[in-house]
Amino acid sequence: MDHPIRDIEVSSRYGVPLTETFMLHAQSGLSYRILVYKPQTAAPEAGYPALFALDGNSCFGSLAEAMRLQSRHPQQGLVPGMIVGIGYESDEPFVVNRRFYDYTLKGRQAGLRPDGTPWPEGGGAEAFLAFIECELKPELARRYPMDFRRQALFGHSLGGLFTLYALAEKPQSFSHYVAGSPSVWWNDYELLQRMPDLRRSLREQGLQAKLMIAAGAGEKAAILEGAFRANELLAGEAGGELEVDYHLFEGETHVSVIHPLISRMLRFVFPLQANA
Repeated sequence: MDHPIRDIEVSSRYGVPLTETFMLHAQSGLSYRILVYKPQTAAPEAGYPALFALDGNSCFGSLAEAMRLQSRHPQQGLVPGMIVGIGYESDEPFVVNRRFYDYTLKGRQAGLRPDGTPWPEGGGAEAFLAFIECELKPELARRYPMDFRRQALFGHSLGGLFTLYALAEKPQSFSHYVAGSPSVWWNDYELLQRMPDLRRSLREQGLQAKLMIAAGAGEKAAILEGAFRANELLAGEAGGELEVDYHLFEGETHVSVIHPLISRMLRFVFPLQANA
């Protein structure tokens, strides 16, 4: 006997478990939506390691779910860690004008965008990095037990450009850096001029950092050239003050590369536990 299909009332929107969000109003006058995943397991004595993700609107959910699934079994998965998405008050995955401002260096990009329109206002990278260090991190420390010696920064595209900028300007800010499809081409590869002294700077400060540079093999030539040039400039002997992991994902393009990159970066930042 056939049974009629009954309408099911939708009681609430789905939310990623173990997550919460809050707005943080910066001294600059700009506001940010902060999205946080905190593991269900108790924090280690030193606090949770954490991954800070730019473009939080677009990638936080995928990162949080990947961490939740891959850290379920203590002896078979990732070290449980926090995911901190830095986003904007919007339901759009990318808030174009804000990310152009926050993630780019001072100096106007020449010419027009590929679609013939002017480039959005840029040049806010220095202020944005100061916001992360001087405002966001103290607020997170007030709310959560975090290990500030084990923190990573992930950015994609312009966010990848900012990630490399943060490494060059304030390498002590994070222990791990993940630059996905970085827009190194910005302002005629200006960022690369800041990189040659990075290893010496790390050595003089007694610092060590780990960097992952990744892109999709099917991306535009400018992205691939920028990623290659950054790797060529920064790669050195393993075990030194800067370790570089360079990877191209076959068959992936500028946006599709994000999801395969997520699992690789989580293993890079939160290494597989013993006996995995």
